[in-house]
Amino acid sequence: MTENDLTEKSITPMGGFPHYGEINEDFVMVKGCIMGAKKRLITLRKSLFAQTSRVAQEKISLKFIDTSSKMGHGRFQTCEEKAKFFGVGAAPAAKKAKKGKAEGKTEEAKAEEEA
Repeated sequence: MTENDLTEKSITPMGGFPHYGEINEDFVMVKGCIMGAKKRLITLRKSLFAQTSRVAQEKISLKFIDTSSKMGHGRFQTCEEKAKFFGVGAAPAAKKAKKGKAEGKTEEAKAEEEA
Protein backbone atom coordinates (compact mmCIF):
# COMPACT_ATOMS: atom_id res chain seq x y z
CA MET A 1 0.00 0.00 0.00
CA THR A 2 1.38 3.42 -0.97
CA GLU A 3 0.08 6.97 -0.68
CA ASN A 4 -1.24 6.91 -4.26
CA ASP A 5 -2.39 3.26 -4.38
CA LEU A 6 -4.43 2.42 -1.28
CA THR A 7 -5.08 -1.19 -2.27
CA GLU A 8 -3.82 -3.64 0.35
CA LYS A 9 -1.91 -6.34 -1.57
CA SER A 10 1.22 -8.44 -1.29
CA ILE A 11 4.37 -7.83 -3.30
CA THR A 12 4.00 -11.10 -5.23
CA PRO A 13 2.34 -10.77 -8.66
CA MET A 14 -0.69 -12.91 -9.46
CA GLY A 15 0.61 -16.37 -10.30
CA GLY A 16 4.00 -15.67 -8.70
CA PHE A 17 7.24 -14.49 -10.27
CA PRO A 18 8.24 -16.50 -13.37
CA HIS A 19 10.81 -19.21 -12.49
CA TYR A 20 10.79 -18.11 -8.84
CA GLY A 21 7.38 -18.41 -7.22
CA GLU A 22 5.74 -16.51 -4.38
CA ILE A 23 7.46 -14.31 -1.80
CA ASN A 24 6.26 -15.19 1.70
CA GLU A 25 9.12 -13.76 3.78
CA ASP A 26 10.49 -10.25 4.29
CA PHE A 27 11.89 -8.52 1.22
CA VAL A 28 13.98 -5.52 0.18
CA MET A 29 13.10 -3.57 -2.94
CA VAL A 30 16.21 -2.49 -4.85
CA LYS A 31 16.24 0.31 -7.39
CA GLY A 32 17.96 -0.76 -10.61
CA CYS A 33 19.29 -4.24 -11.23
CA ILE A 34 21.59 -6.82 -9.69
CA MET A 35 23.85 -9.09 -11.71
CA GLY A 36 23.58 -12.84 -11.38
CA ALA A 37 21.01 -15.56 -11.04
CA LYS A 38 17.46 -14.88 -9.82
CA LYS A 39 17.87 -16.61 -6.45
CA ARG A 40 21.43 -15.37 -5.90
CA LEU A 41 22.39 -14.58 -2.33
CA ILE A 42 23.07 -10.85 -1.96
CA THR A 43 24.93 -9.21 0.92
CA LEU A 44 23.95 -5.63 1.70
CA ARG A 45 26.35 -3.49 3.70
CA LYS A 46 26.73 0.11 4.74
CA SER A 47 28.72 2.27 2.34
CA LEU A 48 32.38 2.90 3.25
CA PHE A 49 32.16 6.57 2.32
CA ALA A 50 29.37 9.15 2.35
CA GLN A 51 27.27 9.31 -0.82
CA THR A 52 27.32 12.87 -2.15
CA SER A 53 25.97 12.47 -5.68
CA ARG A 54 22.50 13.74 -6.52
CA VAL A 55 21.25 10.30 -7.49
CA ALA A 56 22.37 8.81 -4.16
CA GLN A 57 20.66 11.54 -2.13
CA GLU A 58 17.41 11.40 -4.10
CA LYS A 59 14.36 10.76 -1.92
CA ILE A 60 12.45 7.81 -3.33
CA SER A 61 8.67 8.06 -3.30
CA LEU A 62 7.03 4.77 -4.23
CA LYS A 63 3.77 5.42 -6.06
CA PHE A 64 2.63 2.05 -7.40
CA ILE A 65 3.60 -1.62 -7.14
CA ASP A 66 2.58 -3.63 -10.20
CA THR A 67 1.23 -7.01 -9.10
CA SER A 68 -0.38 -8.05 -12.37
CA SER A 69 0.59 -11.42 -13.78
CA LYS A 70 4.02 -11.51 -15.40
CA MET A 71 2.99 -14.41 -17.66
CA GLY A 72 0.95 -13.36 -20.66
CA HIS A 73 -1.12 -10.18 -20.62
CA GLY A 74 -1.76 -9.51 -16.93
CA ARG A 75 -4.50 -6.96 -16.40
CA PHE A 76 -5.66 -7.51 -12.81
CA GLN A 77 -3.75 -6.37 -9.72
CA THR A 78 -5.58 -8.53 -7.14
CA CYS A 79 -7.68 -11.70 -7.07
CA GLU A 80 -10.63 -9.64 -5.81
CA GLU A 81 -10.39 -7.33 -8.82
CA LYS A 82 -10.36 -10.33 -11.17
CA ALA A 83 -13.35 -11.93 -9.40
CA LYS A 84 -15.26 -8.64 -9.58
CA PHE A 85 -14.65 -8.37 -13.34
CA PHE A 86 -15.52 -11.98 -14.24
CA GLY A 87 -18.25 -12.37 -11.63
CA VAL A 88 -17.68 -13.99 -8.28
CA GLY A 89 -19.74 -17.15 -8.69
CA ALA A 90 -20.07 -17.54 -12.46
CA ALA A 91 -17.77 -20.54 -12.94
CA PRO A 92 -18.48 -22.40 -9.66
CA ALA A 93 -22.25 -22.10 -10.17
CA ALA A 94 -21.98 -23.86 -13.53
CA LYS A 95 -20.04 -26.71 -11.92
CA LYS A 96 -22.65 -27.03 -9.18
CA ALA A 97 -25.41 -27.15 -11.79
CA LYS A 98 -23.68 -30.03 -13.56
CA LYS A 99 -23.41 -31.91 -10.27
CA GLY A 100 -27.07 -31.23 -9.60
CA LYS A 101 -28.06 -32.70 -12.98
CA ALA A 102 -25.99 -35.80 -12.33
CA GLU A 103 -27.58 -36.21 -8.89
CA GLY A 104 -31.04 -35.71 -10.43
CA LYS A 105 -30.48 -38.59 -12.83
CA THR A 106 -29.44 -40.88 -10.02
CA GLU A 107 -32.55 -39.93 -8.01
CA GLU A 108 -34.74 -40.70 -11.03
CA ALA A 109 -32.98 -44.04 -11.45
CA LYS A 110 -33.57 -44.81 -7.76
CA ALA A 111 -37.26 -43.92 -8.10
CA GLU A 112 -37.60 -46.25 -11.10
CA GLU A 113 -35.90 -49.08 -9.23
CA GLU A 114 -38.23 -48.66 -6.26
CA ALA A 115 -41.34 -48.67 -8.50
